[in-house]
Amino acid sequence: MLVLLLLVACAHEPDEQRLRDTIAAMETAIESGKPGEVADHVAADFTAQGGGMDARQLRAMLVAQTLRHQNISVLLGPLDVKLYGDRATVKMRVIATGGQWLPETGRQIDLESHWRFEDGEWICFRAEWQ
Repeated sequence: MLVLLLLVACAHEPDEQRLRDTIAAMETAIESGKPGEVADHVAADFTAQGGGMDARQLRAMLVAQTLRHQNISVLLGPLDVKLYGDRATVKMRVIATGGQWLPETGRQIDLESHWRFEDGEWICFRAEWQ
């Protein structure tokens, strides 16, 4: 019985669940007005929108939205996760609300993100959205 408990305690979460947990933590950070916690999951060499945005610009955009909107709400649709060893692609539909740039009624965003497993964590290195 003791051996079984030790095996369960030492078991690692499956990669897909760890990635889903990371995305959920990012969602919570956005809603809590903590853009730095979102940036913790973004690679230093991050690019978005065909190379038109880097990690610094993403963080600045998140800070600006946090300052502009007191109540940001994020609703994630189902995550379509594809794992390729230490890489992954996640597609999802996001509804974001908050007013002005994020309409009170919600803005739908189709998001495709690309991840790599680095130093024991999933890190987003590229994203595209519409």
